[in-house]
Amino acid sequence: MSWWGKLAGGVFGFMLGGPLGALLGGVLGHNFDKGLAGLEKDGMGASQAEQERIQSAFFAATFSVMGHIAKADGRVSPEEISQAQAIMAEMDLQPDMRRAAIDLFNQGKRRDFPLDDVLDQFRRECRRRTTLIQMFLEIQIQAAWADGKLDTSEEQLLLHICHRLGIPEFLFRQLEQMIRLQMGGAQSSGRRQQPPGNAVPLKEAYAMLGLDSNASNAEIKKAYRRLISQHHPDKLVAKGLPEEMMKVATRKTREIRKAYEAIKKDRGF
Repeated sequence: MSWWGKLAGGVFGFMLGGPLGALLGGVLGHNFDKGLAGLEKDGMGASQAEQERIQSAFFAATFSVMGHIAKADGRVSPEEISQAQAIMAEMDLQPDMRRAAIDLFNQGKRRDFPLDDVLDQFRRECRRRTTLIQMFLEIQIQAAWADGKLDTSEEQLLLHICHRLGIPEFLFRQLEQMIRLQMGGAQSSGRRQQPPGNAVPLKEAYAMLGLDSNASNAEIKKAYRRLISQHHPDKLVAKGLPEEMMKVATRKTREIRKAYEAIKKDRGF
């Protein structure tokens, strides 16, 4: 039985308490406060139980915080709703999981949503899994850019999220630029010439790797290897990414590879 099957069936012995557990409990009508005591009784190994607990935390935090960001500027736009739905569609969620994700999104829009408590618990659950926390942030930035702009209120909220999760501002700026270019939010003074076929524009390609055009070939190769390792779907799932989000991670690795190939072709190495 998958982590979601255990969660939905109410047989999850190693389950979340705290605000994330309350969010999931509100969605499913369960009280998840058994904690560590249920491990041996349920016959679940510590590593498996920890992974499934993190998967639950990631799922609850992702969609509830996404709803909170969507409401940051005072209203939830149709584009922001569509972006949330697109992520759910990309994950190919089963109907019950999709309903849960929508309910979590709506809980995040409430005025009394305990953002800091949710973020603090999410960080504790992830422990030192920085790549998992970064994936969470990438999804939130993408959601914030859904309407083609990043309002000051959304930017400040994202910076606050970074602070609570221990993410430095320079990394946020790097990720925000990458996602902004991907989603067509960049403003240019002139018409940008698009490369033929499915090639990635060079400016976007460098931004995807977190570099500028002055980077050396060695720096480009190093950045590519690091990013591919960080976004490798199997590695992320092993650290606690819900299996359903493998498609999101797979898309990101595909985009990183395309960017790298565009730079390689331009530089001839």
